[in-house]
Amino acid sequence: MIHRRKIFNLLQSDQPIDHVLIKGWVRTRRDSKNFSFLEINDGSCLKNIQIVADNALTNYDDITRLSTGSAVAVSGKLIESKGSGQKWEIVAKRLEIISIAPETFPLQKKRHTDEYLRTIAHLRPRTNKYGAAFRIRSELSFAIHKFFRDRGFKYIHSPIITGSDCEGAGELFRVTTLPMDHPPLLDGKTDYTKDFFGKEANLTVSGQLSAEMFALALGDVYTFGPTFRAENSNTSRHVAEFWMVEPEMAFCDLKGNMDLGEEIIKFLTGFILDACIEDIELFAKYVDKQLITTLNHVAEAEFKRISYTTAVEILKQSGKTFEFEIDFGKDLQTEHERYLTEAHFKKPVIVFDYPKTLKPFYMRLNNDQKTVAAMDVLVPRIGEIIGGSQREERLDVLENRMDEMKMPKQNYWWYLDSRRFGSVEHSGFGLGFERLLMLVTGITNIRDVIPFPRTPNSIEF
Repeated sequence: MIHRRKIFNLLQSDQPIDHVLIKGWVRTRRDSKNFSFLEINDGSCLKNIQIVADNALTNYDDITRLSTGSAVAVSGKLIESKGSGQKWEIVAKRLEIISIAPETFPLQKKRHTDEYLRTIAHLRPRTNKYGAAFRIRSELSFAIHKFFRDRGFKYIHSPIITGSDCEGAGELFRVTTLPMDHPPLLDGKTDYTKDFFGKEANLTVSGQLSAEMFALALGDVYTFGPTFRAENSNTSRHVAEFWMVEPEMAFCDLKGNMDLGEEIIKFLTGFILDACIEDIELFAKYVDKQLITTLNHVAEAEFKRISYTTAVEILKQSGKTFEFEIDFGKDLQTEHERYLTEAHFKKPVIVFDYPKTLKPFYMRLNNDQKTVAAMDVLVPRIGEIIGGSQREERLDVLENRMDEMKMPKQNYWWYLDSRRFGSVEHSGFGLGFERLLMLVTGITNIRDVIPFPRTPNSIEF
């Protein structure tokens, strides 16, 4: 029996192979007098493999009618190519036509805009660019698990549906089984005691609070999963459903948190340069000419660490006119973050000790009573890629912060319990997975690094 091979493995071969079987899709076909030459791709790598089908094959007439997008199974012999442009080709002994795509197949051999490809997100993985992007996404997912496993972290599956708002911003997707046309009412408002969970429920904006509970039991843990925000934004940096990597570490202060943030960005960048260089080179050629230089710099540079106060002073003294005014108490915008990383320091930057008014309730209050032990990791072209903090482990301080922010403490009784019973200093952060993909590919729109982007008025696929 001839086992099916992946094109990637065949292209790595160091010698001819007498019997091979591959299955894939036709990218192009050209005919000569006695032969038909097909470029086949099975998605395992960027490169196609050439199939040589001669007119002695019993179904040769059907082969000459194969169109782009058609699916075939080819058995034959892997030999050194006689033509230029490829090392190996397959001389077909048998070519089975699995399906023929009509001439209306949307992905003909030409350049398509990203905007058009978003309208056919179910087909865009078949293009070179998006095939490469999603192979990189797969490898990055593996690398994240490898990074944490090699360092002794435990992987936690945090809930998708929650009764808490981790960020306190209120941008939540409601989950309900109540009838929308006539919901039960109590005092003129929807009676959620009649709902499935007996109270309001939402899709999670973060797995952090759950991860904290496990960090205070297992030590070092992480979550990696989808999160959701009902933010009505159509920018190139926002989608409603996105993935977050969220480690939490017991007995860890802000410095240890910053150390891990720098370490993971360097590791993942270096990993992709090693594991996906062929796909990365595609983006370096067609998307961002400086991509490989940028990634090497990120992987090797020592990240600069500055306080928020220092960052504000640098920006105010820069002489540059920003669209968004900067002053103490105002959040850093992407233009500010990119100035720090690309123009001033020319490398990744970690900004720490932000004003407490800018950050959520769970971040540890500093001794100045004005700032919290927060940190953001900023990288060139993207800006913020990690946001995190040392968590507030002191019960009385945490309760005061919740009161300041008018948060209903009864909804967080279990979270407060963690500070009541054996509280310790601990830290963690959230790494935006899609922003990481934008960094390593040079792609500038977040919609193009996630398989099926969810944005306002868009849930087609």
